Amino acid sequence: MARIYGFEGTEPSIHEDAHVSRETTLVGNVKIDADASVWPGVVCRGDVSPVRIGRKSHVGDNAVLHASIVGERVMVGHGAVLNDAEVEDGALVGFNTTINSDVRVGERSIVAAGTVTPEAFEIPPESFVRGVPAQVTPLSETAIDPEEIFETYSSGAYTDLVERHEELFE
Repeated sequence: MARIYGFEGTEPSIHEDAHVSRETTLVGNVKIDADASVWPGVVCRGDVSPVRIGRKSHVGDNAVLHASIVGERVMVGHGAVLNDAEVEDGALVGFNTTINSDVRVGERSIVAAGTVTPEAFEIPPESFVRGVPAQVTPLSETAIDPEEIFETYSSGAYTDLVERHEELFE
C-alpha cells in the first residue's frame, strides 16, 4: 500500500480505477483521478495547495509534485519536479524537468527532458519548450509530430504497461 498521510484534517483521495504504486508517498490534499498511474518513488505533497492528477495522466518514477495541478492525459516523466505549477490537458513534461512556481504549461505542449523553467514562466498551448533556462517555440514551427509524441508517451503505452505490473500497483 502507498504511504498515505493526512495533513491538517485532509486525506489523499485515489479513484478506485487509478493505479498508485506501493512505493508512492501522498500527503494531504491530493486527488488522483480515474485511469491515472503514479509510479514508484513519486511524492505528491498537497499541504500549502492541492495536488491534482487528472484522468488518464501518468506520473513517472521519482517525480515530485508539490502544490501542483496535472490535467487530463498528461505525461510527467521520471524525475520531474513540479512546484506550485499547472500542466494543462494533453501536455508532456520530459524526464528530469523542473517546472518552477507559478508556471502554466499550455495544453498539448511538449517540455523536453532536462528543461528548467524560471518562476512565473508562461508556456502557451501547443509549444515545444527546451533548455536551461527554458525557451519556447510553437510546435507548428518544429519538425515534431505532436500526435506521434502524445500517442507514444501519453496514456496509450503507459496504460498497457500498468496492466502488466499487477504487483507494483494497489
